[in-house]
Amino acid sequence: MSVERRPSRRGAAGRARRRAVLALAACLGSGASAAAQDFLLPLTGAGGDPQTAVAQSRTSDQVSVTNKGSIESSLGPDSDPFGLRAYLAQRGITYVLTYIGEGLADVSGGLRRGATYGGRLDTGLDIDLDRFMGWEGARFHTDFFQIHGHGMSRAFVNNLTTVSGIEALPSTRLFELWVEQRFLGEKLSIKVGQVSADTEFAIAQSGVVFLNAGFGWPNVGAVVLPNGGPIYPLATPAIRVKYVPTDALSFQAALFNGDPAGTPKSDDGIDPQRRNRHGTDFRVNDPALLIGEAAYAYPSLPGTTGLPGTATLGAWHHFGRFDSPRLDRVQGRLLADPEASGIARRFRGDSGVYAIVDQTIFNEPGAPGEGASAFVRLSAVPGDRNLIDLYVDAGIAYKGLIPGRPNDTAGLGVIHSRLSPAARGIDRDGIILGTGTGPVRSSETVIEATYQAEIVPGFTLQPDLQYVMRPGGGLPDANGRRIRNATVIGLRATVNY
Repeated sequence: MSVERRPSRRGAAGRARRRAVLALAACLGSGASAAAQDFLLPLTGAGGDPQTAVAQSRTSDQVSVTNKGSIESSLGPDSDPFGLRAYLAQRGITYVLTYIGEGLADVSGGLRRGATYGGRLDTGLDIDLDRFMGWEGARFHTDFFQIHGHGMSRAFVNNLTTVSGIEALPSTRLFELWVEQRFLGEKLSIKVGQVSADTEFAIAQSGVVFLNAGFGWPNVGAVVLPNGGPIYPLATPAIRVKYVPTDALSFQAALFNGDPAGTPKSDDGIDPQRRNRHGTDFRVNDPALLIGEAAYAYPSLPGTTGLPGTATLGAWHHFGRFDSPRLDRVQGRLLADPEASGIARRFRGDSGVYAIVDQTIFNEPGAPGEGASAFVRLSAVPGDRNLIDLYVDAGIAYKGLIPGRPNDTAGLGVIHSRLSPAARGIDRDGIILGTGTGPVRSSETVIEATYQAEIVPGFTLQPDLQYVMRPGGGLPDANGRRIRNATVIGLRATVNY
């Protein structure tokens, strides 16, 4: 995980942030008012672009979040045993340890009621290769995860948008491993190695406070791409190119190996996390996934001052083959027809588009860095070859809502995943032809309310409530009835060092 090192003295950090936001305003050509200048932002937000969402949370399960703070400042003389961290930092080597632990309980609905505990230890290492070995403009990065516990969605809710962003099968695994080279005064960069798409693409800064995994990566990609695509917990070999002509504008594109786990064999099951158990398969021969994105960080909305935002537009194309959820390939029949071959029609390639608006909507007067921001994100894919064809999420986050708690973040968000016409059609076909008895699936909607409280810098506690309507889009239970709406409560603790 890439985390910026900050001066330990509060005054120096404040001056650095002030210089950063004034430089951004100058580059944007903004006639920023004094109020706008007092709106102090970290250098970067989630995903590496300028932070325009005032309410980006202090901690998150998304490894792209860089403004976490560290509990090191609260540990006194024991904060750096033997001076190791300082010694390594002088040589361009920094490391970050982040532990996320959470208890979740399905108190009503879903497949069944029950409780789980899950945890993830993330060990991130960054090396400034210029300082370390004289390789100008280059840096090295790697992450390792130790994941333990059980998943709420897998065991109890059976929904499309996973309840927790850290949910995965227990494992110790390599996540990312790459080298980045920067050119043209750091305006152009090329990253090569094992990369996860959800650390840089399709990120809503105001959405990183939420626990549900859908707010981290649009669920269309997680559901329709082979084995979930190159996202947590399965990164894959890739090359990423990013060009930042100004502080406000960025373009990036990446070519990934399009399948992080490959086709299952008869003796190793079907779960991709079991097939690539430790993240070290380094697959390079699967059909590719191409992603491109443009983002513009603007200084304020028309008619306002000091309310910055980011508009993002992206698209992807996968060069593999995709099965129809509804149509037979051999005989041209419906798959639900008893006389069909059962072999689905195959399509060449799959594509998707997404758009994001992430906007600060209110600054607390006289309280820099406090206020509200909101986002809307939409993603769509073809309806003839995918389980989901439309994904929309939106939310609002408020930092400093309670007086005297400037680093706490409250959030309220909603996710809507619409089942494609082909997926709905196969359900109707089964009922008409007598081969299916379950309900016709339609869509899944999740509402989440959360509050992240910073106990000390680098340590947060976060109670959470999620309500899942029509889990799985309206999947049937063992009795053929639609799975009931689920209510999930939880508490997450995050420690960052």
